[in-house]
Amino acid sequence: MDEVWEAQADWWQARFTRGVDAEYTQQILPLLAERLAGAEVVVDVGCGEGQVARPAAAAGAVVVGVDGSAAQLAEAARRGGGVRYVRGSATGVPLRDAAADAVVLCLVVEHVGDLGALVDEVARVVRPGGTALVVMNHPLLHSPDSCWVDDWGPDGEAECYWRVGPYLPEAVLDEEVDPGVVVRFWHRPLSAYVNAFSARDLLVAEMVEPSPPEDFQVVLSDPAMAATIPRLLLLRLTKV
Repeated sequence: MDEVWEAQADWWQARFTRGVDAEYTQQILPLLAERLAGAEVVVDVGCGEGQVARPAAAAGAVVVGVDGSAAQLAEAARRGGGVRYVRGSATGVPLRDAAADAVVLCLVVEHVGDLGALVDEVARVVRPGGTALVVMNHPLLHSPDSCWVDDWGPDGEAECYWRVGPYLPEAVLDEEVDPGVVVRFWHRPLSAYVNAFSARDLLVAEMVEPSPPEDFQVVLSDPAMAATIPRLLLLRLTKV
């Protein structure tokens, strides 16, 4: 997938960085900052242009950002922030064993085909007693064919709901997320992730399912209903 992000680095930077995306500014970055407090060495795997890594460095951690896209890393270096960047992949992190107090995987795991190799690397790089923070699109609510539905109930009243597609079968999806921009997703049930991590002594210490930010809710026909459907899932894992 590195070649996809290489080709679409400009799209990603324009759509999701510098405060443009409400999910990052209102949810992802605050949630991660709170859970990275006190970490001395942080490794951000799939760091992109560094918007997760920079705040961690500003808070006093030594931060290493790892990404497979040269274009993303070049932009990360231009934006500065005191992060050390290195080219590598989620399944081949070029760092020694037990190098980090905390490893971050932000919107990464659903884009990696070899889950076992990814989890092996996380378990190898994080020290015993350390933390892994995994942010992903919610596996249940972003299963294939899931979507917001505006409908009419049997009484003629408007009826809005989130349709959940096939959840348990694993699937590979090539999704056109914007005109001409195709991104590959691997759908897996949540149990696949939890079991893969726990088999490598990374145990779930916390799970967060935040309500979508208001900027997202208001674009749908029933904001009150939209507020009850989490788009993201955060797992805080502890290496035992």
